[in-house]
Amino acid sequence: MGEARDVVAVAGATGFTGRRVARLLASEGACLRCLVRPTSDRAVLPGGAASSVGDLADGPSVRAWLSGARSLVYCASMGFGHVPDVVAAARDAGVRRALFVSTTGIFTRLPAPSRAVRMAAEDSVRSGLPAWTIVRPTMIYGAPGDRNMERLLRRVATRRFVLVPGRGEHLLQPVHVDDLAAGIVAAWREPAAAGHAYALSGAAPLTLNAVIDAAARAAGRHVRRVHAPLGPVAWALGVWERFGVPLPIRREQVLRLAEDKAFDHDAAARDLGFAPRPFAVGIGEEARAL
Repeated sequence: MGEARDVVAVAGATGFTGRRVARLLASEGACLRCLVRPTSDRAVLPGGAASSVGDLADGPSVRAWLSGARSLVYCASMGFGHVPDVVAAARDAGVRRALFVSTTGIFTRLPAPSRAVRMAAEDSVRSGLPAWTIVRPTMIYGAPGDRNMERLLRRVATRRFVLVPGRGEHLLQPVHVDDLAAGIVAAWREPAAAGHAYALSGAAPLTLNAVIDAAARAAGRHVRRVHAPLGPVAWALGVWERFGVPLPIRREQVLRLAEDKAFDHDAAARDLGFAPRPFAVGIGEEARAL
């Protein structure tokens, strides 16, 4: 699969995770063709990667991007309804291997609007392509721009306390972006991964309280956790959202704090050699990068 003449079509290659995946694929000798919007920052693409200008919502540009590709690595969001059409175009183009990055968020018990879209997207992958793999990362962190731990690190670095909705005892299992990228490429490379879905999670589950404390230690700070009842906080956020008030966190995100989000990655460790770093190590690296 790593031969230079093998065209690998990559979606999301300029994104936070996708750019790291693209670099690893290029290092393995893959000939990349990356779907990019006219406004995408192509400077983050690895040297030698070809750009195919278009949009996942535009059928002709998707077909042009996939034409002649041997495999597909889809690092864009599966929550916008584009996947079934991409799957059909990939099948028509003769794509022989396809890897899609989904999310463990599909297992939420909340009526999240994108959940049904993502579930339908996964169904279309499984039913529409002969050699597919789906990977489902947990919360992604590890570098500036991660949208998750960067915000927490900046808060603990500048505040004496952190407001925690709820008791902070439910579990998280953040995965470092570089570990995730390595797991994605291993799943693309490994023939035995075809026909399987894998959770790609961090080394071990931690409570939200433990995550906050680890972030504070990484920042060289001591902060106090101030707990607030989760229900009233979620209600207030819902009111503000209805009025269009910009918020640093959404109501749905707060409600998900009442769910355990721990997922074992035993299958990925066995089949892909997936071995993520401990959270304390990863958050320390991110704190130094910031």
